[in-house]
Order: sequence, then structure tokens, then C-alpha cells
Amino acid sequence: MRGICKIGCTGIIAGVLLASCKVGKEYVRPELNLPAAIETGNGADTVSVSELKWWDLYTDTVLQGLIRKALVYNKDMQMAVTRIKSTEAAKRIAKADIFPKVDMKIGGQRDYDYTPENIFEAKGLLSWEADLWGRLRWGSQAAVAEYLQSVEGQRALQMTIIAQVAQAYFELSALDEELKIVRQTLAAREEGVHLAKLRYEGGLTSETSLRQAQVELAKAATLVPDLERKIRLQENDICLLTGRYPGTIQRGEGIRWQKLPRMLPVGLPSELLERRPDIRGAEYKLKAATAKAGMAYANMFPKLTLSAQYGLESNQWTEFFQSPFFFLGGELVGPLFRLGKNRAQYKAAKAVAEGEGYAYQKAVLTAFKEVNNALVSCRKIEEIRQARTNLEEAARSYLNLANLQYINGVIGYLDVLDAQRGFFDAQIGLNNAVRDELIAVVNLYKVLGGGWEAGTHY
Repeated sequence: MRGICKIGCTGIIAGVLLASCKVGKEYVRPELNLPAAIETGNGADTVSVSELKWWDLYTDTVLQGLIRKALVYNKDMQMAVTRIKSTEAAKRIAKADIFPKVDMKIGGQRDYDYTPENIFEAKGLLSWEADLWGRLRWGSQAAVAEYLQSVEGQRALQMTIIAQVAQAYFELSALDEELKIVRQTLAAREEGVHLAKLRYEGGLTSETSLRQAQVELAKAATLVPDLERKIRLQENDICLLTGRYPGTIQRGEGIRWQKLPRMLPVGLPSELLERRPDIRGAEYKLKAATAKAGMAYANMFPKLTLSAQYGLESNQWTEFFQSPFFFLGGELVGPLFRLGKNRAQYKAAKAVAEGEGYAYQKAVLTAFKEVNNALVSCRKIEEIRQARTNLEEAARSYLNLANLQYINGVIGYLDVLDAQRGFFDAQIGLNNAVRDELIAVVNLYKVLGGGWEAGTHY
């Protein structure tokens, strides 16, 4: 009898497996019509930025240390890790639902109703929802897609954090350089006041020149505490990125000594889809929505649940081991009348999937726009930096000439002040241009999908 039971169970399960099918539409990537090249007017570039690791791009060892700390201790990164763990567990749960469930039941009770009796039992329980229409397989597929989406989300976050730390570090270096320029200017203003005072006391100039020098000195002095405030706030921002409480940040190379390539290899348009984890994440989100639409469609069909029990059951403990028990059962439940609820749920899930398809296409369009903007910015900011370098050199020469002519009495102090202001503005402008050029390369590296591959290099 036991053999017949086992053969019957095996035959039923095998027959259901053979007869089952999967209803609903499988995922198909939307038509993207990618351009021939990422940047308009240029041919296809077969070299990819994926070959350049972040520690090869950012060679400043202090910056490298800050990035490594951020990748480990940044709270957003740690939250992303927990999301991956959660979706991984959900994936295993959905996969387990496809297979039969085996439980054990051991119990004993006494019924005191009318005729008292005992019941002793020890059974193995088997239950299985036959996935006739693929509902459970769609659920497992959706769970896998959501898990992979969380993985890509962590990679995209890592890529963003690397860029944020590098940008914040370069901005801090630029503020340090600006403070250095202001202090040098302040020293020059103090020397100017001393010289104007000597010339005024010697009767060579009027009191107006002395007062003008004192005003310029006071203006320069007001810049120092404001820059010190900005530096402290920037250090606090970097501390937050690296998962630390506010404090000081170690310095490495000065901003003038940072060496980044002027341009990075762009690669083919199709490669951008594979390099950018945010695009891959958007596609996995679309896959999950497609699978959930398949689940909703399969819910409109009947569900078949098979169950079996085998064990021992007796009213007398002395006869317990001589009382085998087995049970086979099946239940077919299907929707009959729900006022169109299941169909409406399917239409809603289908609409969500359609919306995610548009969201994926938008993510691709946005990525190409970001890359094109970054390429334009890199080229134009390089031109700006070169122009401001020439301006700074010209302003320096003009200031030296103005100081010489003022000492010799050829020009007045107002001309010297104009030359000083022009040189100060040129210095600040060049410092900002150097900073912007570095940040442009940081942004280009990020939008090209660089940085996420190195998650284990801590």
C-alpha cells in the first residue's frame, strides 16, 4: 500500500510538471535606436573608460584613502548593503515557493466531549502548489530582478560616492589655495599701507592715498575668516561622506599639483548601457515589473494544490506503532465571480510595466545627455583654464610694472590699486578654473560609468 502511495504521488507530480505552462509575455528590451557615436560629430570609439580604475585616475594617496573609507563607512553604502541582503532573502523565499513543502506533525490530545477518547499522531506532511500557469515562476523571476536591481543600485551609489569624495576634496584644495592667495594679498596690502604712510609723511602723496591703502587692507582682511569658515564646512562634508563625526581632513597634493587626464576614452554607445549601473538597475526594475504583470495574468487561472500525509495515528498508545496512516488530496480553486478584480489587477500591473519601460528609455536618454554635457564641459573648461592662465600672467606683469612706476612717481596710487585688484581677481579666477577642470574630469569619469567595478579594492 505504501508503494502504491509513493508511485501515485510521483505520477501526479510528474504529470502536473509536464502539463504546466507559463502564460504571460516574456521581457523584451525596448527599442532604443542608439546613435552611432556617443558624441555628435565623432566616430565610434572602441576604447572604454572601464579599463581605468579609480585609484589609477586619482593618484593622490590622501584622496585614495578618503575614497576607501567612504566605500566602507559611508552610511548610504551600508544601507545599500542591507537592501541587498533583504532582496537576496526575498529571492530565496520566492524560489522556495516553487518546490513542495515538507512538514512534520507530532501530537497527542484527549477529547472529553460525551465519549472521552485519546488521539496520538506522528505524520509527515507534503503540500505543493502546482505551478500550472507559471505564477510562482513569474514571482521568482521578479524577485531575482529586484535583487539584481539592488545590486546595481549599490554599484551606482558607489560610483556616485567616489565622485562626491573626489569633488569635495578638490573643492577643499581650491579653498586652501584661495586662502593662501588671500593671505599673500593681505601681506601685500600691509606693505602697501606701510609704503603709502611713508610717502604721505614725506609729503610725496596726499592723505587720500594712505586712506585708500587702508581700505584695501581692511577689505582683504574680511576675506580670511569667511574662507576659514568655508574650509571647515567643506571638511565636515567630507567627514560625513566618510562616515565620521566632524573634524579636520588631512591634505595631500595641492590643487595646482593634481594630475588628471584632460579627456577620458568614451567607448561605444552600446557599452555605455553595460557600464552604467543605474541604467542596468532601471532595466532590472523593468524586468521585475514585467514579471509581476505575468503573475497578475496567471492569477486569472485556477490554482491546483496537491497534498499528502503519511504517518501513524491511533486512539490507543499501545496500538500507535501498528496504525499506519496516509492521505492524498488535491484542490483546484479558480476565480468565478470577482467583478473583474483579477483582470483589473492585471491591467494595473501591465500599465506599471509599460511605465517602467518609459523610465528605462528615459534613463538611457539621460545618460547620453550627461555624457555629452560632460564632454563639452571638459573641452570648454580647459579652454577657460588656459585663457585664465594667460590672464594671470599678464596681470602679474602689469602689477610689477605699476609698482615700479608708483615708486618712481610716474603714476598715482589709484593705478596701483587697480593693478592689485586685477591681479587678485586673475589669481582667484585661475584657481577656480583649475578646480572646475578637475571636477569636470571627475564628472566625466562618473557619467561614463567608471568607478563601480572596483568595489573590492579597499
